[in-house]
Amino acid sequence: MIRVVIAEDHALVREGLTVLLELQDDIGVVGEAADGVQAIDAVARLRPDVLVLDIQMPRLDGIEVTRRLAATQTETAILILTTFDRDEYVFRALEAGAAGFLLKDVPRTQLVHAVRVVAAGDELLAPSVTRRLVERFMRTPAATGLLNGLTEREQSVLRLVGRGLSNAEIARDLVIGEVTVKSHLSSIFAKCDLRDRAQAVVLAYESGLVRPGEAHR
Repeated sequence: MIRVVIAEDHALVREGLTVLLELQDDIGVVGEAADGVQAIDAVARLRPDVLVLDIQMPRLDGIEVTRRLAATQTETAILILTTFDRDEYVFRALEAGAAGFLLKDVPRTQLVHAVRVVAAGDELLAPSVTRRLVERFMRTPAATGLLNGLTEREQSVLRLVGRGLSNAEIARDLVIGEVTVKSHLSSIFAKCDLRDRAQAVVLAYESGLVRPGEAHR
């Protein structure tokens, strides 16, 4: 069972998210928070697998909550859910340590999928967020020769990361285990000096492994 805490200052939205996730057989909402301070307290007390967190929160905003939780090295994955589709929020959330970023206008199935993905240890970016990453970083000169040190299988994994696939989906596509996918990703990050999955997506586009319009979803 995936244990979830929902941090959202609007009671109606919070209750709606709770009902939606509780309908899933493999997800249980173990706590709620109406502000950033309550969110940090709930994570400390309940140790959920996933914190679904709004950015615009009273007392402490979602960015600061993410930053403080990341500093404690909590194992709780943070999924940012917001109405604000602005670069500053996207990049600040990712830099703070969020595992995923979705807009509130996504279909319900995508939210449920995102909770499962980040709970499994993967990172997830909404398609619009991926586009913004690519648009921002492709304005800089593409790194040369970064792919030369990658094996053919590592390039295949990087290509699928760029297309937006999760680790589980990559494993199914390449007919390998998820542990093997994670091993390949660790090697890719080390060889290409990448910090996270967002940078891997950018590299996949910069290197030509993935072209605009080739996203998985």
